[in-house]
Amino acid sequence: MIVQHKPPLHLTYCLNIHPGESWAENLAAIREKAARVHLFVEPEEWFGLGLRLSAQAAADLAGDAALRSQALDVFAEHELYPFSVNAFPYGQFHAGPVKENVYAPDWRSAARRDYTMQVADILAGWLPPGVDGSISTVPGSFKEWITGPEDATAMAENLGAVAAYLAALQEDTGREIHLGLEPEPSCFLETTAEAVAFFRDVLWTEGADAVRKIRGCEANEAGEILRKHIGVCFDTCHVALQFEDPLEALRTYRSEGIRISKVQLSAALMTGGGADCWDALRPFAEGVYLHQVKARTAAGEIRSWTDLPLALADDAGRGGSEEARVHFHVPLFFQGNGPLASTVSTLTPDFFRELRRGATSHVEIETYTFDVLPPEIRPADVVRSVAREFAWVEEHL
Repeated sequence: MIVQHKPPLHLTYCLNIHPGESWAENLAAIREKAARVHLFVEPEEWFGLGLRLSAQAAADLAGDAALRSQALDVFAEHELYPFSVNAFPYGQFHAGPVKENVYAPDWRSAARRDYTMQVADILAGWLPPGVDGSISTVPGSFKEWITGPEDATAMAENLGAVAAYLAALQEDTGREIHLGLEPEPSCFLETTAEAVAFFRDVLWTEGADAVRKIRGCEANEAGEILRKHIGVCFDTCHVALQFEDPLEALRTYRSEGIRISKVQLSAALMTGGGADCWDALRPFAEGVYLHQVKARTAAGEIRSWTDLPLALADDAGRGGSEEARVHFHVPLFFQGNGPLASTVSTLTPDFFRELRRGATSHVEIETYTFDVLPPEIRPADVVRSVAREFAWVEEHL
């Protein structure tokens, strides 16, 4: 949905909440879920879509022009317009263990590069005139998989190739599409400082070389292409997990000239450091997703675990912690449950003012864990729950 026209700001929710790997499953979710959310939220206006296209769904669409045309008919029927795609999970995202497999293939791989180009082609065919498109993707790689600087170079070269492709796509179609790397705990790009350093020291040098070679252009033009087409997907849950202030992190990216391709509004699970607080986290240690944990001591030391079960088993490592935050996307409207709260309080009025002043053109609600929430706080109706998320965002935005 269009929140405002000047500067442009579009709001959606990420359809990764709805299970489905094939395009047929995706289309069913659009008809049966997203169209209903539209009726709850803003039935009199066209409603924006934040699609999730797996490699399977992208391949289904890329090879069948009739399917892509049928999708446009469905969008028109329900007054929907896609403007963003979550191309982070390449493969399965529901109905089985995902964990660190969600980062594979990573940006060292030609498979990730080619899949992202395929998604861009599909999105370009669906974007309304005058609306830019965003694609979110993995933050380079899973940190444990990186062994040396040559890995960062490989990522930059593949990202440079995508930037060159997106520039050509805009020349051919008139549609501007940008890619956002999504910093996340335990990943190659985790903190704001790490992301800034990668852009400044690797992407804008070695990635620019790749653009220059592909386009046959000068270095200045290559740099402009990278800055226009490659940025960050700013997930507020991930930022809060680092004990960073979202407003300051947003301003840091902007001051460095890094594009905010998309802001994902989400909240991490938060609790204190006492034994009862850690015990309250045990029902959230489920087997599908990776739930990274950060804990801060009174002295300001940050301790990290790659997954919640590891933190719960580390009695000694948890000692002295005063606050713990868990990569578990709880609803924005979550009011707490016993010793459990969320990081939604970090989303201040000043943060929302920054969004409306042009920090980004795309805002996406990114709560995908409704199906794995503990039964006592799991909503009965996902569609109504998503509508409640929109109500919360509209009130604050």
